[in-house]
Amino acid sequence: MPKVGIVMGSDSDLKVMSKAAATLEEFGIDYEMTIISAHREPDVFFEWAKAAEGKGMKVIIAGAGMAAHLPGMCAALFPMPVIGVPLSGKNLAGEDALFSIVQMPPGIPVATVAIDGGMNAAILAAKILSVSDGELLEKLKAYTARMKETVQAKAARLDEIGYEAYLQTK
Repeated sequence: MPKVGIVMGSDSDLKVMSKAAATLEEFGIDYEMTIISAHREPDVFFEWAKAAEGKGMKVIIAGAGMAAHLPGMCAALFPMPVIGVPLSGKNLAGEDALFSIVQMPPGIPVATVAIDGGMNAAILAAKILSVSDGELLEKLKAYTARMKETVQAKAARLDEIGYEAYLQTK
């Protein structure tokens, strides 16, 4: 059963939302990914969001650009956490979506990550799920330790060869 639903309004969103899927896979979290337009097929969207809980989903990651209604509508229909991913667009570089997602009315919260932050949305979903899953919590701790080791290795390499040589390795 999928624990996380990933929904986006268009296949053009897949480049960002696939990062969420890949990150969930890294943590061994089952998910369902779909494309549903809240504006062009509201009946299909309504049905999907209302059925998500019954499918075993505990968190929804919703990516949206421009007016970005998808995350808010998910939050209005789904009783558990919704994470909004504002997607960059051609007109306002994703700021329109960011403002739309973070400005939800009282009682309908949507956790929001950075513009095009699909990976962070998945990590946040994993952290939410880890509250009741000790094995997942240990995976998150190991992930954090690996990030620390990566940064320390880069710092050691910079100290060893200097910044000019380091830049040439990039």
